[in-house]
Amino acid sequence: MEHLNETEIQELRDMLESEGYSLEQELTERGKKDAAGEWTGASIPEQGEESDPNDVADNIEELAVNVAVVEELEQRQRDIVDALEKIDEGTYGICEEGNEEIPIERLRANPAARTCIAHA
Repeated sequence: MEHLNETEIQELRDMLESEGYSLEQELTERGKKDAAGEWTGASIPEQGEESDPNDVADNIEELAVNVAVVEELEQRQRDIVDALEKIDEGTYGICEEGNEEIPIERLRANPAARTCIAHA
């Protein structure tokens, strides 16, 4: 992290924390946590004793979409948590593939970047 000064690190930390909060909100809207703490897609169940087949089909379609979206959101959230941990450990901004410094421009565009452009 020697290529990043304290101001840049704080800027990137703030970006990561803000995105993490937004992701948590979106995950809450589209999914639910299971007993193991993992996110799964969710749909709004129909109320009432007799459900319209079209409403049931819409709920199934919504669930299918939410499952895929939740998987992507959860992966991004893991990347953000990993980046924040790297900041705390002093290893943030280092390419996981080539061990070189990730340029600040790339980190500003994607603060959770794990690799430099050459290894992306």
